[in-house]
Amino acid sequence: MAIGAINLHMFQTACGGASFKRRLSSLNPSASSAAAAVRPITSTESARKQLANLDRVLQKESTPALSLPQGPQKPASEPDFGFGTSSSSSKKRGRGLLQRLNLSRIWPEIKAAAEEMSPRRLGRLRRLLSKNPEYSPRNGLGSRWRQYHGCDDWGGLLDPLDENLRREMIRYGELVQAAYQAFNSNPAMPTEEAPMPHHVALPDKSYKVTKSLYATSAVGLPKWVDDVAPDLGWLTQRSSWVGYVAVCDDRREIQRMGRRDVVIALRGTATCLEWAENFRTKLAPISSTEDPKSKVGSGFLSLFKTPGAHVPSLAESVVEEVQRLMELYKGETLSITITGHSLGAALALLVADELTTRVAELPSLAVFSFGGPRVGNSAFADRIRSKNVKVLRIVNDQDVITRVPGMFLSDDLERKLKETVDGMLENGQMPWDSYSHAGTELRLDTRKSPYLKPNADVACCHDLEAYLHLVDGFMASNCPFRANAKRSLVKLLNEQRTNVKKLYTSKANALTLNVERGQIRPPNMASCLPSPS
Repeated sequence: MAIGAINLHMFQTACGGASFKRRLSSLNPSASSAAAAVRPITSTESARKQLANLDRVLQKESTPALSLPQGPQKPASEPDFGFGTSSSSSKKRGRGLLQRLNLSRIWPEIKAAAEEMSPRRLGRLRRLLSKNPEYSPRNGLGSRWRQYHGCDDWGGLLDPLDENLRREMIRYGELVQAAYQAFNSNPAMPTEEAPMPHHVALPDKSYKVTKSLYATSAVGLPKWVDDVAPDLGWLTQRSSWVGYVAVCDDRREIQRMGRRDVVIALRGTATCLEWAENFRTKLAPISSTEDPKSKVGSGFLSLFKTPGAHVPSLAESVVEEVQRLMELYKGETLSITITGHSLGAALALLVADELTTRVAELPSLAVFSFGGPRVGNSAFADRIRSKNVKVLRIVNDQDVITRVPGMFLSDDLERKLKETVDGMLENGQMPWDSYSHAGTELRLDTRKSPYLKPNADVACCHDLEAYLHLVDGFMASNCPFRANAKRSLVKLLNEQRTNVKKLYTSKANALTLNVERGQIRPPNMASCLPSPS
């Protein structure tokens, strides 16, 4: 209802001549003053706008606390809450004090920690710590399978790393993990009779195991060891289950891969006598008559060639089984893939050499080795290359096992040393038989993982699960760890908890995954691979 002129004049006089105008809300500075005098604003609409502005202000206030800017920055304009200039100036003085302190220099990790614990990263960490693997479809290799099997020494596929090759490497690495698990579940060997076939739970159900493989040491422990420590059991046995032969038996997988794949998977060192053979580093000719210049470590050769009391040698078992499978699948496109970790990687090279020497019309053969030591001298490396054996060495830069035995030098440095003395020594040979790696190298780096400590110990840097974690995150030598890596962290946390950054072990506990009590279990990867496209 309109107010009369007289009554309005009396009202203004009573109020001390103050102007009767609606004041703008301090939480709604965007409102027009002209519109405020004409259009009334309902309480619901006003509350909604004020809450929206308050939410925006709180978001702006929380940003500096998380990111801790490293230098002076121009403060963002913020709405005035109507608390007066003293509150605003004190707020600016406090912010200027924080900027002058520059806490990011005092504690440079706090910014990274804040970013790692952002809601997006926490959601990703929760997914990686999930027991259920994330489905990842496998691409068909088809006519390109020979490239992924090394026909061109994996040229153009390693740096940057091809997604399909990453998937193949992780698959072969998990087949080696199955060999470790099978041995650990039943390590003992019967002493009076031939062993029964070993049960192996393969992660890839498209393969089936066709043969168990055994390695035998040529050395034995003194009898007094059994008298002093009779409970050592399988740790001192001369023959041990070391791996298996498996063949792809699934038609759909054969079609996807473009061939039927035969896999020979070999585990690493486990028994006392295998460790003893590892330290027998004197080079011995791999064949005294055929090629006396090609030499390998005498300990590796012993485990490969020595037969057991009730089992044949590893060399004889592999040759016999491969010949049988070639005859069984005669007329089909076949490939032979030998994969191993640590000692298994060294034995894989010897298996490849033996097959190319003794088996006629051998199909495409490739070796995928993880954390393998040096096996033989440069003449043996040339022998492997001349036989067209394709070797892909996956190496962690912090893994010392890949630099032994022999001189504790890189291959490049050792090569330069040889070139320096060339001409001073007969045929440019060093006064000692030096070890040399064979094959193509993919070099990884523990320090690039956002989850592992940069100073991780020797065991972690050589661990097979750590290798697969690094393969899954590797994009290129000049790129950081892959942000969309999907390999589960469960097994890595179980096996290398002390080498995982505390930020993630504590967060794993907060995500109700009880690491302390060992309740985390690795997921079943039977139906899919954890490496994404």
